[in-house]
Amino acid sequence: MKTVLITGFEPFGGEQVNPSWEAVRQLHGHSVGGAKVVARQLPCVFGDALTALYAAIDELDPQLVIAVGQAGGRADISIERIGINVDDARIADNQGHQPIDQPIVVAGPAAYFSTLPIKALVEGIREAGIPASVSQTAGTYVCNHVMYGLLHRLAQQGGEVRGGFIHIPYLPEQAAKLPGVPSMSCAAVVLALEMAITIALRTQQDLRLVGGATH
Repeated sequence: MKTVLITGFEPFGGEQVNPSWEAVRQLHGHSVGGAKVVARQLPCVFGDALTALYAAIDELDPQLVIAVGQAGGRADISIERIGINVDDARIADNQGHQPIDQPIVVAGPAAYFSTLPIKALVEGIREAGIPASVSQTAGTYVCNHVMYGLLHRLAQQGGEVRGGFIHIPYLPEQAAKLPGVPSMSCAAVVLALEMAITIALRTQQDLRLVGGATH
């Protein structure tokens, strides 16, 4: 049976939970799209997050890798298009590190595009009744660090394994403390991630749909 590695993060920035881990851990050990899903938690720490991710890839030899992270303030499931080769932290990570204008991989490419069928994922998740969109930026914090590092590693391995990053909104219990900020239930996120895994496993050629942004 194929193996899918899906990762979430530990809480950061003063939060008590991280919706990415709360969602992906519910998929651990399940069969989705004909593959066994293995969930792993990554530390919200520059460098250490990639060490943990690479160790999981080496251990599991997955056919698909999807990293998931919290994007407080976003209202939908955001399928990231690109990871860029820079760490520029607005806040310190969970070990107090705050890199500014530092490359993730010295002399690495400026950016990597997701190898997930991002437009097909958005379309399928929307058809399931869950808001979703293509995102043009994964930021410059640990989420982008992981996305770029993941795609760099997969490219070095020959590019046969597909991978990418998905950002998700706050959980309702987080947003309750932040009036006016959007949220999404954990059940909806889990369903969206199940859809993403299934579609990514079965779709070789992405759909040609509008997913751009004007700003």
